[in-house]
Amino acid sequence: MMPSQDGLSTIGDNLLQPPDQARGSTRNRQRQSSPARKLGMTRRQKDKRDFKENENPEEKEKRHKEQELKPLYKELLYTIIHKLGKPASAEVFTDNQLHQYIREAFSMAEDEHQSLTERVQNTEPPVYCLMATVKEAKGILGKDISGFSDPYCLLTILEDEKESKTRRSRSKPRKAVVKDAVSDEEVYTTETKKQTLNPIWNQTFVLEFEETDGASFHMEMWDRDEEVSLAQKLEEIRTNFHGLRRMIKDAKKLKGQDDFLGNIVLRLKDLHCTEDNWYVLEPRTETYPDRGHCHLQLKFTHKERDGTLSAGRSAYVNYCGILQQFVQSHISKQQGSGPWKGDLCGEGQTLLELYATQNDLSPFLQDLAKWVAYSKLYQSLEVDSSLLLQQLTSIEYHWHQQELPYQQKQELGDSLHGFLQYGLCLVAKYRDIFPPTQDANPRLRTLLRILSQICKTRAFQKLNPAQFDLHDEVNDAVHSGTQEWFSIKKGLHQPMTKDMTETVSALSRLIGEVQEDIKHNKDSWNRVFVSAVQVDVFTIVYQKLDSLLAGEVRDTLNQLEGKMEQSLANGLFPLYLSLQAIHKDKAFLQKSVKLLELTNFHEGFREALPYWLNKAFSTTQDRVERAVQVDQLQPLQSGMVPIKHSSSAVDLVACVQPICQLWEQLSWPDPEEAFMLMVKLTEDVCKIVVNYCRILKERVRELSENSDHSSAVNKLCVVVNDLEHLRSVLTRLPQQLNWAALRERTRHVIGDPQFHNVLPSQLQHAQGVLSREIRSALETVGRKLNSDIETYVRSMSTRHRLPSKSTEDAVVPLMKYLEKELQYMNENLVQENFNSLLTPLWTNSIRTLYQVATQQKQEGGLMVFCQRLQYTLQCLEQCFYAEGNGLPLETLHTDDYKTLKSHLTHNSLNCQQLIEKFLDRKVWEQKVYSGEKYGAVTLIASYRRSDLRLRVEVLNAANLLPMDSNGSSDPFVQLCLEPRHVFPEVEPRTTQIKNCDLNPLFDEAFEFMVSVEQCQAAGACLVVTVLDYDTLRTDDFEGEAFLALRAVPGVGGEPGHQPDPSPAQIRLPLTHPKPNDDSILKLLESRRGEREAQVFVKKRRQREKQSQEEKQ
Repeated sequence: MMPSQDGLSTIGDNLLQPPDQARGSTRNRQRQSSPARKLGMTRRQKDKRDFKENENPEEKEKRHKEQELKPLYKELLYTIIHKLGKPASAEVFTDNQLHQYIREAFSMAEDEHQSLTERVQNTEPPVYCLMATVKEAKGILGKDISGFSDPYCLLTILEDEKESKTRRSRSKPRKAVVKDAVSDEEVYTTETKKQTLNPIWNQTFVLEFEETDGASFHMEMWDRDEEVSLAQKLEEIRTNFHGLRRMIKDAKKLKGQDDFLGNIVLRLKDLHCTEDNWYVLEPRTETYPDRGHCHLQLKFTHKERDGTLSAGRSAYVNYCGILQQFVQSHISKQQGSGPWKGDLCGEGQTLLELYATQNDLSPFLQDLAKWVAYSKLYQSLEVDSSLLLQQLTSIEYHWHQQELPYQQKQELGDSLHGFLQYGLCLVAKYRDIFPPTQDANPRLRTLLRILSQICKTRAFQKLNPAQFDLHDEVNDAVHSGTQEWFSIKKGLHQPMTKDMTETVSALSRLIGEVQEDIKHNKDSWNRVFVSAVQVDVFTIVYQKLDSLLAGEVRDTLNQLEGKMEQSLANGLFPLYLSLQAIHKDKAFLQKSVKLLELTNFHEGFREALPYWLNKAFSTTQDRVERAVQVDQLQPLQSGMVPIKHSSSAVDLVACVQPICQLWEQLSWPDPEEAFMLMVKLTEDVCKIVVNYCRILKERVRELSENSDHSSAVNKLCVVVNDLEHLRSVLTRLPQQLNWAALRERTRHVIGDPQFHNVLPSQLQHAQGVLSREIRSALETVGRKLNSDIETYVRSMSTRHRLPSKSTEDAVVPLMKYLEKELQYMNENLVQENFNSLLTPLWTNSIRTLYQVATQQKQEGGLMVFCQRLQYTLQCLEQCFYAEGNGLPLETLHTDDYKTLKSHLTHNSLNCQQLIEKFLDRKVWEQKVYSGEKYGAVTLIASYRRSDLRLRVEVLNAANLLPMDSNGSSDPFVQLCLEPRHVFPEVEPRTTQIKNCDLNPLFDEAFEFMVSVEQCQAAGACLVVTVLDYDTLRTDDFEGEAFLALRAVPGVGGEPGHQPDPSPAQIRLPLTHPKPNDDSILKLLESRRGEREAQVFVKKRRQREKQSQEEKQ
């Protein structure tokens, strides 16, 4: 419900002043020169009715009923008794229904209704009238020689008996019935329109009648014919030959007789209260059936109504009163259904229509009455404001079409002026009356549009000549309303005591109210004001509240100066955040706004800033400690996406997050102070992280005291994951705190070296602590695993277990243990830490295997043991590689691994395999050897599969070393097929001795009977040895070369018959072995119980003694 405004007139106040008093009021207005409120200068104060103060409400209501309601009630009874015509609504109501409606609308008792009805029935009846307006006609017949007519109309009302009597009295049928049917006083004639087929009259006539039953309205249209001279008729014939026929017809008429054009007959009982239609002109004969149309407006009215019913009040005033009473009654019945949208029930609309037509109230006066009534009801009842906008539009439409009487002009001016005053009062209190909701915003927008429309109407501009700027008036209303609103809120939030904590709390609540109000103005009300009246209410309100709030904040902070403590600082923090949010809204202000008083509001909070930081740090630290105390060091979740860290790691991230949020909340404007603030926040986060590491270690130690070793390792894995998770959080800290933006802000006050040396160093220190703790935990886990691995490996080396188990069975316990432990580690460690654990574990495993392998004595069973260790190494490699999911091969194949693998490979071979391995390596060394330091030998070798012959031709030797004292040598070449266990029956071959020749030419051929399989056997090669023949001493060693038999043409290829290949000439550089350099020889040498090995080693050691290579 809209609040009523004191000092505004009501319908009952319509006592009109004479013109001279109104002119006196105008002169008084001109003498008033104060520009404070132009509205107050434009209108006079309304006279107030004489009433008694402190009157009893019952007596007041009784007097109102007698003086105001009953006169209106009698008017309505009179209207019902003497109603004419059908209402516009499709539904027809009986008199009893209409009586029942007005009884309810006016709250009349049955006896009052009967009494008033009798009094009205005894009054003089009115004179019934039909107001007929002949507007125009179109398409009528042309009766004159020119093809046009001179039409005029006859109007009257005939009763059926009179019309029948007139027809019977005529000797022959006539076309018309109006002429000669009634006296001339009862016939109304329009003007004659010359020479037209579409005449326009716009003439109104009032036709009286007694009853509607048996009566009809008659209108006949005639063409007036006047006497003309013979010369005029001849001229018409000459100019319009087609008029000759018309002239002949005129000659047959009586002199001066008019032509009938058509008529319209309407039964009164079939007419509505008002009619506005085009009617067909009906013919009396079928000669010309299409005679055109005529536009008529008909309305039933009363004349000489009884003036005693409403004490002489005008029909307009009564209409206003009736309308208001009907609307009030309707709204009271529809309470709770929302604002009234202008609809009345059918009975009410019928009665208003009947009363308006019977009293001949124009549409303008009806719209004026509705505006006056609705604008007054808007101030006390729930009325849809769009109704007022519709009525204003109608008034503006009618303003220049109809002149209002003086009294109605005054009333319209007073009403517009009064509503403007009331509307501006609502604007000043828009916060309370129009809350920022979807329902209220349209109402506020419509109200502002109404105020704007009032100022734009020609009626207001005419009736209120003083200059009036709605934009300024709305600005003033918003200013004053904001000031009043702030004062009220300040009073509501006054501190109850003089305690400073209570003072801060009260100011915080006030700022919260202001913040919410600014938000509503920005998001909701400003769009309404800008769209309706082009007023930026947000800027007006923001500037006003900025000034008012700045003063309150300054006063409070001045009182706190030098008295700061933690409790006060805690209360100031939400106050600071609210001021900051308010200050950020300045971005939505107009660009021309002056400097705001809250611009540097943060300066007043410097004293409280350290307390805020200390509270954030201590609160976070306490929460972290509590989180660790309840942590059971168990992974939070396992499944498709496992969470491998414990609850305290999650809690720590959540606890640290408020510190990061504190940075965003503060948004400290001063760049240098902001940098120091960031340093402090980063330092606090790092302290919390380091302290978390400390208390987490204590927690795992506490939980592991009474648990088994495996459980302790599991908890240690969770700790590693917690620390790794925390390290990833620290890595994201620069992004969370937005160091990049701070760098840009502080670039002109903080140098790059200082910035990058301070903040990153703090972070690196904390990350270093985490890394050390992670490594320490992983080392602890690794030591446990390494100890177990070493135990399993050493158990395989026990001599009495060697013959009892196969190699595969001996490795099973170790692999089961590793599979179990590594699977657990993989499931419960993050991938990075799992890989970090695998690398040292692999290194230690290699070291353990090597130690065990090298500690074993070189005696019986060593080969079997090394074979077992070699298989163990292969299994470990597969386990740690995990088909590409574990450590990469380049990480696995370290130098220690290669050494161990080579050691185990060699020790796992028998003596023949070792000899083959040795010879293969010699062949490879021969292949990669470059240079001819000791000379070279040239051969031609081939193999014929047809007769299984290996043919070798020794062509020459070159660049041999001089071995004799004479500076020359006596060389010869020895050919031997190795290894001997492959070629046991093949004897070595020797060439002739070439005396004193360092580049001897031998040109000798040798054939060896060997099979293809022998040539393709492992280590099969031709050993070419060049010796210097000495008669008395052992032959001197010139050098040796190794040729793989697989490289000889004819040996390679698929088995089966093949054509003999072409021999290949081969030049082999001579080499000398390095003494004590070969590990295979050492291994063969250690196998003293094997004769073949000892023979081979003895021969090779002899060559090493003869070698000229330096000992390694």
